[in-house]
Amino acid sequence: MNPVKELEKHGQAVWLDFLARGFIAKGDLKRLIDTDGVKGVTSNPSIFEKAIGSSDEYDAPIGKALKRGDRTVADLFEAVAIEDIQNAADVLRPVYDRLKGGDGYVSLEVSPYLAMDTAGTVAEARRLWKDVDRKNLMVKVPATPEGLPAIETLIGDGISINITLLFARDVYLQVAEAYLAGLEKYVDGGGDPSHVASVASFFVSRIDSVVDKQLDEKIARANDPSEKERLAALKGKVAIANAKVAYQDYKRLFSGPRWDKLAAKGAKPQRMLWASTGTKNKDYSDVLYVEELIGPDTINTVPPATLDAFRDHGKPRDSLEENVDDARRVLEELERSGVSLEAITKELVKDGVKQFADAADKLYGAVAHKRATVLGPAIDHQLLSLGDGLGKAVAKSTEEWRASAKIRRLWQHDKSVWTGTDEDKWLGWLDSAAKADVADYEDYASRVKGQKFSDAVVLGMGGSSLGPEVLAETFARKSGFPKLHVLDSTDPAQVRAMEARIDIANTVFIVSSKSGGTTEPNAMKDYFHERVAQAVGPKVKTGHRFIAVTDPGSSLEKAAKSLDYARIFHGEPSIGGRYSVLSPFGLVPAATAGIDVKTLIKHALSMARSCGPDVPPGENPGVQLGLAMGLAGLEGRDKVTILSSKKIADFGAWAEQLIAESTGKEGKGLIPIAGEPLGEPALYGNDRFFIDIRTEGEADAAHDSKLAAVEAAGHPVVRIVMKSIDHLGQEFFRFEMATAVAGSILGINPFDQPDVEAAKIKTRELTASFEKTGALPAEQPVVSTDEADLYTDEANATALRAAGANGDLTSWLKAHLSRSGHGDYVALLGYIARDKATIDALQTMRLEVREKRHVATCAEFGPRFLHSTGQAYKGGPDSGVFLQITADDAKDLSVPGQKASFGVIKAAQARGDFDVLTERGRRALRVHLKGGLKKGLAALNAALNDALN
Repeated sequence: MNPVKELEKHGQAVWLDFLARGFIAKGDLKRLIDTDGVKGVTSNPSIFEKAIGSSDEYDAPIGKALKRGDRTVADLFEAVAIEDIQNAADVLRPVYDRLKGGDGYVSLEVSPYLAMDTAGTVAEARRLWKDVDRKNLMVKVPATPEGLPAIETLIGDGISINITLLFARDVYLQVAEAYLAGLEKYVDGGGDPSHVASVASFFVSRIDSVVDKQLDEKIARANDPSEKERLAALKGKVAIANAKVAYQDYKRLFSGPRWDKLAAKGAKPQRMLWASTGTKNKDYSDVLYVEELIGPDTINTVPPATLDAFRDHGKPRDSLEENVDDARRVLEELERSGVSLEAITKELVKDGVKQFADAADKLYGAVAHKRATVLGPAIDHQLLSLGDGLGKAVAKSTEEWRASAKIRRLWQHDKSVWTGTDEDKWLGWLDSAAKADVADYEDYASRVKGQKFSDAVVLGMGGSSLGPEVLAETFARKSGFPKLHVLDSTDPAQVRAMEARIDIANTVFIVSSKSGGTTEPNAMKDYFHERVAQAVGPKVKTGHRFIAVTDPGSSLEKAAKSLDYARIFHGEPSIGGRYSVLSPFGLVPAATAGIDVKTLIKHALSMARSCGPDVPPGENPGVQLGLAMGLAGLEGRDKVTILSSKKIADFGAWAEQLIAESTGKEGKGLIPIAGEPLGEPALYGNDRFFIDIRTEGEADAAHDSKLAAVEAAGHPVVRIVMKSIDHLGQEFFRFEMATAVAGSILGINPFDQPDVEAAKIKTRELTASFEKTGALPAEQPVVSTDEADLYTDEANATALRAAGANGDLTSWLKAHLSRSGHGDYVALLGYIARDKATIDALQTMRLEVREKRHVATCAEFGPRFLHSTGQAYKGGPDSGVFLQITADDAKDLSVPGQKASFGVIKAAQARGDFDVLTERGRRALRVHLKGGLKKGLAALNAALNDALN
């Protein structure tokens, strides 16, 4: 007689603790049902991880699922797991039918991540019950304090439940009570309890593993031989004793008037299931936890190896009720020995939750890897070449993030991932792409196209302008749609140049301001509203040429309503400006320009899934990039040098705002370096971290050779290859996630900008003074030359004079630039018109500085950088050497309704910015050019050359 099959005679069912697709498909499960009388199957994350992660049998099902559309890793796993569960349930259905629902069940576990979440457990169990759609399913729920009320609720719904991670008798009593109370609710609601089944999975061998270890420690310390013998006699006995006594509780609970009432309605008792029955200690029989726990109305769920062993040499007998008094004495002796079974079982529950979560991490990691493999180039490729030291630090931090569930906590809006202040209020960007109303954007785009506008101009600053600028610079003009422009300056010449570039009577303006109170877009709005009114005349409603993008209730919304704007799009208040490109602040300009918003969002969602809460840090590209950036910064490699290829050349301008404004504060942070072409390794100090981003097919042999040389010289290099520019949404999300993660590593709040406001306050004070007196407060240069007037504070002036600065421009520049050294950066901050000539001029100067000083360089234009890198310059590490460049405007431009002109506003912004830099003790010098901008820049370049040489 087959010993396994013979267990039926003793009233015990055997379930198999194993599941795999091929095992079902090849008929192996059916064979065990026929030959061994197996009556059920259990699964858990460990079982699925082994099945999916260690074979290729799930590659085709995963590929098939993805052909129906991309999905999250959790959804992808669930799709294949549900199919396996359904197939196993169908194989076991004849058993279920033959025994009238008394057996034939397959168990599927709710996510172990929900073990401490009652509401989440209930919601997932209900969904799994519905999606599997098999009467012989049991949903597994852990016997945690949070799981117990979920069990009662689910039983009350008429859902069959397998209670797992049950170790302690007192918890078992609560589990049984939850089942009974749940059944009573179900019956009271008119439910038929004969369709509801439950098992209480009592874990066995794990108890002995921990108890035996503590007993061994006590045996080693004991001096009395008889005490050693007494303690040794308890080894390997406690788990079985615990189960035997619990079984007596079962018999008591499922008898008597309360149970009889339910049984009369057709209710089934909640059978006890012995789990974790594979022997851990090699000194014990490999069938110990089967042979000693055989009794009526019980189940033993066994792994394949234990099943094979029992079939080979198992000896069935009615053992469960043997020596129950001895079992009680074992437990009493254990307590007398100072070993707390209560404490052990509590720790085992915690450890069990952790083990299942760890297994789920491995499982989801395996699924994430297979998803990425199947999707291939549909997900932009990222390769981190970090070197040994940084690579090891990232690996260590990756495990720390996994073990502490930080990526899940981040998606759950847990502010403790950062500083615990208000970060949870600023995480709307995580699902902004998922919430995008694509149909509305498409309808809006078609309306814009119908208007036949020639141009569209975004009036905004920082996050409201830099994302749209990337879109405008990356995508070619779409047929039938207006050409997209961005204006983010108060420089009169730049405002005038924009006006000259467009057909103002045939242009739609997008006024973009989150708060509605930002100085620059308000001035631009008022100016262009007046100019449009003049151009179109009184017969056309001026407001109909304007769109507003702003947060609900802002001053801009009020103005837009009063001016009868064509449309107001609301931003999400929980998204900061620099994280807003995948919200209306980026999507409205995209739709206006005819850029395919659906495709942009589709690719953003692909990366959001790759960076999702169910993707462990090791397989999560956003987390990996963020850990590398943050840890590199902690090691002193805080100059994040972004190398963007020609097709996506403007991406760095968006990324530098995101990184600088998010991380540069409290004297910490990353300094992004954008627009600096790649040079030879000798030009770089060990403060660099390189990110090379390009589209597939953009070959540049010279660039690649230099990049390889930089990597060979020991610099960390991240390479990102986009399938095409249509994948831009992926990179927006990847960098947002990476920046948030880097902020956590640096120990700062990546969603505030405490130092941006300081410059705004200074600017408001200066413009208020102008409104009162008609002039900005007088200022005195530290030296005046033929080329320029030079300004700085007393501390900087004293230091520069001590370094050799005298009466000429060159000596001051030489003294100033000589203050830059190892780990520093030099930033040229031009409050001048931004056009090709001025960009080239600043670029020439920055490269001269890099060539001679071997430091990182920035070339920025004000006031736009105030809403970008300005935060890091003022609040970040004190490693910047700043050269502010100003000049008189050749021709000013008035702002309707204000005394202060564009030129005055810009001058106030420059002075306010500079004052904050010097108040913060930064190394700063302002050069106010004379003789016109072109001549002044040439003179500055000549003096800079002389100073460097």
